[in-house]
Amino acid sequence: MIADYVMVGGFLGAGKTTAMLRLADYLTTRGRRVGLITNDQSHGLVDTSIVMAQGYPVEEITGGCFCCRFKSLTDAADRLALNARPDVFLAEPVGSCTDLRATVQYPLRRLYGDDYRVAPLSVLVDPVRAGRILGLESGRSFSPKVLYVYEKQLEEADIIVINKCDLLDAAGRGALERALTVRFPQAQIATVSARTGESLENWFGRLSAPPGSGPSMDVDYDVYAEGEALLGWLNATCRVSASSPFDGNRFLRRLAGTVRDRLAVAGIEIAHLKMTLAPDTGNDLGVLNLVRTDGRSESPHRLAEDLTGGELILNLRAEGDPDHLQAMALAGLEHVAREMDIVSTVEHSEHFRPGRPEPTHRMATP
Repeated sequence: MIADYVMVGGFLGAGKTTAMLRLADYLTTRGRRVGLITNDQSHGLVDTSIVMAQGYPVEEITGGCFCCRFKSLTDAADRLALNARPDVFLAEPVGSCTDLRATVQYPLRRLYGDDYRVAPLSVLVDPVRAGRILGLESGRSFSPKVLYVYEKQLEEADIIVINKCDLLDAAGRGALERALTVRFPQAQIATVSARTGESLENWFGRLSAPPGSGPSMDVDYDVYAEGEALLGWLNATCRVSASSPFDGNRFLRRLAGTVRDRLAVAGIEIAHLKMTLAPDTGNDLGVLNLVRTDGRSESPHRLAEDLTGGELILNLRAEGDPDHLQAMALAGLEHVAREMDIVSTVEHSEHFRPGRPEPTHRMATP
């Protein structure tokens, strides 16, 4: 049986995980069996915990992007096929990765065409971030080499998905759609909100079309590597506990605000700060996202009750030195925990810059 392979890319903070779960729900209600593959440069991934909390079978590829861990990607699909027998694989690559058509899609089509029917490549954008990068509005952004990676993601997209359209008025939506059409004419434009569900079926319906088949784009891997290396990565897993119940949603909000303020003083632009808080008992999960240093945190899922203990997973990606990111994030955690009379213990922490991408395969044509 040939399974569908759907890859949803996009820069850090674009809302890929929320959109993927919406797509998983959509397919499930139509009788399809879905398996998800998440991806990160290291261990302790918030996205995986969110997918698991929704009950979907999931495999996590760590230590590099799909392009550099191609064998791990196909092995993960094999494990899902053995254990869950999905007929649709939904894959979410690292948000700082590009050149996916040449290094993932084309190799899958050429080497595994009997196993997978590859869908068009969707690339999600956060509308505020995209508006700033395209010069439609003012605000903090990234340095030129980071922007090179961002723009290359859009250059290879079959479908550019403007996510979070609920943040835009009609004029802003039209301006962004026009700017993306002019700048990236090879792509269809879909405007949706994964949070509210607006226009999602319009996007989902396009995924059954054949993907692009033209030559892969040119990529300067020196600039690409330098752009990725400007981004600092922090993954931390912590235990939190208190002698009396505390408001976990308030804890996440205060922690996000404290970390944001410290990074703002240091002049560091956040690409994505995301956290989950899972109580020691029950299946509830608190989730928080922050996608700009001058932005406000959002909680797509709030804890229903206070808790006395649980596991906090914190993932921070920002354009800054990883040592500084770790120091400021963990100092912020200690500060908020002390203020709320909570004991916090860091069980695992990694901070680093992504290494140079070295694709397993790179094919100019499918």
